[in-house]
Amino acid sequence: MNYVALLALLAGAAIAIQAGMNAQLGVLLKSPLLAAAVTFMVACGCALIVAAMTARQFPSATSIYTVPGYLWFSGAISAFGVASFYFLIPRMGVGPMMSFALTGQLLIAMLISHYGWFDLPKTSITFSKSMGVLAMIAGIVLINRR
Repeated sequence: MNYVALLALLAGAAIAIQAGMNAQLGVLLKSPLLAAAVTFMVACGCALIVAAMTARQFPSATSIYTVPGYLWFSGAISAFGVASFYFLIPRMGVGPMMSFALTGQLLIAMLISHYGWFDLPKTSITFSKSMGVLAMIAGIVLINRR
């Protein structure tokens, strides 16, 4: 396994750990939205520190103004996703929630790649990818079977 694949695997593990920890934070604070806000504040602080320490140069004002407006609202989508995790994990459990979330991520990722949304590289939806999605859906059924 190359380092990029290993990093992706670790990132996925970090998301599951973070989701479980912050779901419990939401329970203890009695507010999934407050837990999401705390998480985003800490994440923002960490990201700013790492960016300041590692950036070779910062974007110019001109380049900032050329960013399409809709891209600045991705944080709202993140807030919805993260708060939903914190709301749903105490009700569903981390395993079932992650199985549904991962499948949703893969379905949307396939559409984003197929159509090249957000100026990303296009990758067609193939028969084998469609079969993979069906296998994921079958996996959800098996994972959540009682």
